[in-house]
Amino acid sequence: MMEVAGPWTEVFEASERTEKPGRADSLLGSSTLTLAPLVTESPSVRRSQPILITSNRTKGVESFSSSVPSIPNPFPELCSPSKSPVLLGSLPPSSSDKHLIKVYGEDSYSRSVWVSPGATAREVCHLLVQTAHCSDQENWALLELYPTLGLERCLEDHEVVLEVQATWSLKGDTRFVFCKNYAKYEFFRKPMLFFPESMISDSAEVGKGMTSSQLIQNLLKSGTCPEIQGFLHVKEPSRKAWKKVYFFLRRSGLYCSTKGSSKEPRHLQYVADLDELNVYTVVNSRKLYGAPTDFTFCIKPSRNPVRAQDLKILCAESEQTRTCWTSAFRLFKYGKQLQCNYQLSKSAPRCLEGPKLSDSKSKSEASLVAMDFSGKAGGRVIQNPTEAQSAEMEEGQAWRRREALRCSLPNLSSAARPSSIHKSQPWFHGGVSRKEAQRLIEKQGLVDGMFLIRESQQHAQCFVLSLCYKLKTKHYLVIPCEEGGRKYFTMDDGLTLFIDLLQLVEFHQINKGILPVCLKHPCVCIAL
Repeated sequence: MMEVAGPWTEVFEASERTEKPGRADSLLGSSTLTLAPLVTESPSVRRSQPILITSNRTKGVESFSSSVPSIPNPFPELCSPSKSPVLLGSLPPSSSDKHLIKVYGEDSYSRSVWVSPGATAREVCHLLVQTAHCSDQENWALLELYPTLGLERCLEDHEVVLEVQATWSLKGDTRFVFCKNYAKYEFFRKPMLFFPESMISDSAEVGKGMTSSQLIQNLLKSGTCPEIQGFLHVKEPSRKAWKKVYFFLRRSGLYCSTKGSSKEPRHLQYVADLDELNVYTVVNSRKLYGAPTDFTFCIKPSRNPVRAQDLKILCAESEQTRTCWTSAFRLFKYGKQLQCNYQLSKSAPRCLEGPKLSDSKSKSEASLVAMDFSGKAGGRVIQNPTEAQSAEMEEGQAWRRREALRCSLPNLSSAARPSSIHKSQPWFHGGVSRKEAQRLIEKQGLVDGMFLIRESQQHAQCFVLSLCYKLKTKHYLVIPCEEGGRKYFTMDDGLTLFIDLLQLVEFHQINKGILPVCLKHPCVCIAL
């Protein structure tokens, strides 16, 4: 035992000290350090004992909370469930069978939602539509995205979200993205655009007076697909070189020919089983993989975490060719289930309307009453919902026309002009580049009539209308001009004038004008 002079004695008791079994001191090691007074210890004085620190975190919290008096809550009204500022979606549900998943929007912000173990992609999308207060209920999808690898695919409506998430690597950056996808079932509506006759295998049962168009339609109705064939560039393993190989896609799997385009059984080599893989489109494939074209897709095992050596990177010559291959993969794998998903997608929007939408309205909005002040006797309450909606639209259009004409007057200084109305529209994407505009349209589905408007990067004060037609994105320049001292916009050298971009869009949603197709689907970015 060693003592230190002073008003207190520091006593070091070595390991020779014997301890009774079960004492708390034994948990702190074979030696303890205590402080003792210099005066003779009285039998009535009890030496303070070390606090027992348990390895169980929960028990430690409970013992600590029981020994310390509780602190009163200074703001009890903020912690009540009815007045809590915390979003209910972020709180764990009462039942323990819920799981938390994180879903990203196209603005790179995320939202966490609680889902049941068997929740499908369709159910999660419907939940996000209501949570994000989306204006429409149709054509929403959940994407599985691998940012580092540049892979993305649209989850099928019947896929269980948690089962897909279970295949991810814990250290990866894989995520779910909630966005629009208009082309998910487009091959049911326009089969000949997605399955060109030149890619249908000769062994398909054509003949007996049946054309290729009739064959494709009959096969799609039965939930299958014709055999597809054609050349694809394939990336050789552990090499940067790409090789052109002839492939065949059949119900039994994917094959390649070892001798040109021969399909004799002795020349066919089995590549993959369709039931055990998923097909992804590849973004920025030239930079990531050195692909010869931008029309690249990938097949990988569906049950295992992604590894670079498991990826089969394939490259097509055109967007139509890539879309044909990826659509055929989906049809051969899921068959009749895709036809059921398509039928459900057409009936789902009508099921979501009604009480759910009316309940989501705020109290202040529900208290508003439509009025008609056109008569001489004063205002009257419009009780007919159809008439009220029509009056609302007419009032909005009249206000827009007045504002557009006022802003186009030459004597109004540019500093005094209010912000243009097009900036608040979902189809306006600011100053995105041409390449980014094409990527946005491609991501939400290459369907005829998909469009967005952006600021021109080459021409000052001009805009560009980017429009999808026949799986290709076309760009049209919108030029400002003046006539009669007022400012207008035109796309046909002044033959047709529009007071603002909103009028231009509304006109071309009804009339094609110089465009190959009317504007149908705005390319929108949702913020969760």
